[in-house]
Amino acid sequence: WINVSVHTGIEELKLTTRDISDYNVLMKGRLDILRKNNLTLKDIQSVISELKPLPGAIEFLDWLRSRLQLIIVSDTFTEFADPLISQLGRPTIFCHNLSTDSHGNITDYILRQKDAKRMVTEALQNLNYKVIAIGDSYNDINMLRKAEKGVLFKPPQNVIDDNKDLSVVNSFLSLKKIISEK
Repeated sequence: WINVSVHTGIEELKLTTRDISDYNVLMKGRLDILRKNNLTLKDIQSVISELKPLPGAIEFLDWLRSRLQLIIVSDTFTEFADPLISQLGRPTIFCHNLSTDSHGNITDYILRQKDAKRMVTEALQNLNYKVIAIGDSYNDINMLRKAEKGVLFKPPQNVIDDNKDLSVVNSFLSLKKIISEK
């Protein structure tokens, strides 16, 4: 969304779950902005296709996969995720979906389920898996608290201030150290 904002010049699209804790409020606002500015799914996919993973992310995921099972649980949408997931070696990703009309306008979003990140964590725990959860935003907090180990990775200061009980790291090296302590 930040890159779509930069590409279109629409400042309001810079807001993310790092800024707004209510996902429904955030997404309804985004859909309204897209409608008002005649932005289609194809327009957004064009911007996403130019994105690259964070420096060190591919190496980190390779390291992680050599030690543990990996599932990415994201509040993005299947229609957005493919270009980055492909670059990351196609890890399993659980995310949501979008509804579009015949002109490619995004008309709505379809959550797989409410509080999906926490629910995935609980489902894995019900299968006797131990969960290490990593996130950076308000929409990750329930998952992080439910996991056996929850870590904020490069979060903004407001998320840190509002969640002082969670561990915070700012590099892949620090993240590796915490994961290795399991």
